[in-house]
Amino acid sequence: MPADMIKSSDMTAVSAPRTDKSVDVRAALKGVEHQPGAPKPDPIVVADGIVRRFGGLTAVDVEHVEIQRGVITALIGPNGAGKTTFFNLLTGFDSPDAGAWSFSGKGLKGMPAYKVARLGMVRTFQLTKVLARLTVMENMRIGATGQSGESLWQAMFAPLWRGQEKRNTERAMDLLRRFKLDTKKDDFAGSLSGGQRKLLEMARALMVEPELVMLDEPMAGVNPALKQSLLGHVKSLREDGMTVLFVEHDMDMVRDISDWVIVMAQGKIIAEGPPDAVMSDQRVIDAYLGAHHDAELSTEDEEAILAAAEAETGATEGKSSHG
Repeated sequence: MPADMIKSSDMTAVSAPRTDKSVDVRAALKGVEHQPGAPKPDPIVVADGIVRRFGGLTAVDVEHVEIQRGVITALIGPNGAGKTTFFNLLTGFDSPDAGAWSFSGKGLKGMPAYKVARLGMVRTFQLTKVLARLTVMENMRIGATGQSGESLWQAMFAPLWRGQEKRNTERAMDLLRRFKLDTKKDDFAGSLSGGQRKLLEMARALMVEPELVMLDEPMAGVNPALKQSLLGHVKSLREDGMTVLFVEHDMDMVRDISDWVIVMAQGKIIAEGPPDAVMSDQRVIDAYLGAHHDAELSTEDEEAILAAAEAETGATEGKSSHG
């Protein structure tokens, strides 16, 4: 049949662009209430009653939180809010004093970190954890799971693991090219810059083909030249169908790439919502700047502050004259 005889419906089917599933998911978030612990249409992580204490300090006290599947969620808050501790609890690097949480419906309480990663929930660290004395390629291969060569008896018989190692190497090279690290594949990881180490850690995390990628301050210590590259890579994870949860202090980055923002302060979730709504939330402003940062002083308060300052000045001058 001549090309011009092809039905228009067939042409539509052939030329139709690939649908970005995250677009529909992001649209579904518009109906979510802007309140702490708001239920999501399709949560990939659900946590209830998570408490972690260090002596008399309660570092994390999360009543309920849900992380939406297929979008980029930012976890923000002032220093000491408990964000990284919460990351550690969810991923099995620390254990809570109370609470339960699940990933894709599977309970994770008591599960060690390596098993959590095998389920498809991987993370990076604020301080990169690359193996400095191994090459970039060796770091990537280590990230692959279920390797036959890790078994003692199979390791002695090369035909049992060489094919798998070849496939892992090919996948690693594809990821290194994606992150523009392919020319560094034979360099020691310790020779990379801070930004390149961040890229390597992210690439290595993708070796397990995860569903959820958790990034702890991905922009910390990264020079401006690599910042835009990292931003693009984080967005591409969402476009590839992955879920991203990240901790970050760079508010420009949070506004740029996040679909939803969760705010922690003093270990608790105090606000949730789209970036613009959260940034203008009075609870968030108070958490960052202090609850009474914009309160007007009464005449009595002003006089008391001036009197205290004058008294301190007089005491200092008196000490100087006696000296």
